[in-house]
Amino acid sequence: MSDEILFERRGCAGFVKLNRPKALNALSFEMVRALSEQLDKWATDAQVERVVITGKGEKAFCAGGDIRSIYEDKKAGKTGHLADFFGAEYLLNAKIKRYPKPYIALIDGIVMGGGVGVSVHGAYRVGTEFTTFAMPETGIGFFPDVGGTYFLPRMPHHVGVYCAMTAGRLKQADAMATGILTHTVRRVDLGELSRALEAPGNIDEILSEYRDESEPEPAPAPLLEYAEIIEAAFGEESVADIMACLAADESDWSTKVAETIRAKSPTSVHLAFEQMKRGKELPFEDCMKLEFRIVNQVLKGHDFFEGVRAVLVDKDHKPNWSPDTLDEVDHDDLAAYFAEPECGDLPLP
Repeated sequence: MSDEILFERRGCAGFVKLNRPKALNALSFEMVRALSEQLDKWATDAQVERVVITGKGEKAFCAGGDIRSIYEDKKAGKTGHLADFFGAEYLLNAKIKRYPKPYIALIDGIVMGGGVGVSVHGAYRVGTEFTTFAMPETGIGFFPDVGGTYFLPRMPHHVGVYCAMTAGRLKQADAMATGILTHTVRRVDLGELSRALEAPGNIDEILSEYRDESEPEPAPAPLLEYAEIIEAAFGEESVADIMACLAADESDWSTKVAETIRAKSPTSVHLAFEQMKRGKELPFEDCMKLEFRIVNQVLKGHDFFEGVRAVLVDKDHKPNWSPDTLDEVDHDDLAAYFAEPECGDLPLP
């Protein structure tokens, strides 16, 4: 087994440690497969009553999937199985969502993309004062996947739609207010909390004992100060209407948000918006199938690989999107992203 992900049973708990701190614990294909297999084993192990997942180091719980390796495979002409990683990842997300035992994510530092997928679907999401949540995919020509189709449009005040389109970040208080986190803990107490979870006992009571009380309850949620304009703008019926609403607001905040959206992949912005509209009405399993459809089409296109090049490889942060403006995106072309791929739909059990 790779040392990129570590498994250990301590007391009544199965512990998972994402162990790639230099890569911000980004998920490799091997890590996804190993975690899926281990969860299957623990599901039927009477000695394991709960699962606890953490990330190595203080910078990140998990900053996403290892998409650079997918870019490198594409560049090397290895295009036959590019969607396999995402298929395995989405099946893992679904497994966590319906896991038969309590699944507890201790989220310290950055949690983005694939890291959200191995945490947010569990029953308990515990964040520290250093937790930073984001779905940054539109900035690399991708889309908010790993179950984002399901949980983002269900966040209050259309904050999830805002996050999907802008890659907006949520700190601890906002993540609590929007339901990304269920509990808080101080970073300094994470070690003691982990040890407490090794022993049998009521999980809610254990988490309450270690709740971060450094701020008054409920803690102020900075982003929700803009809940009114977020709800008004991101509740609109089209991307064009959202941009018009932001322009009409004329505040500095709305102006910056509009500029942020224009800097993202125009195709990804439109795709994410349509994804949110559809996902709001779909059950979880259908959301995951939808994401598998989308990713198969994205991997045939230009913007994802250009975005990875600009942000992660060359790091010039000057992607050449195609098309390069929101108005140029052909809505008829978007329909292809939601059609069943040649390989078939995601094989959910």
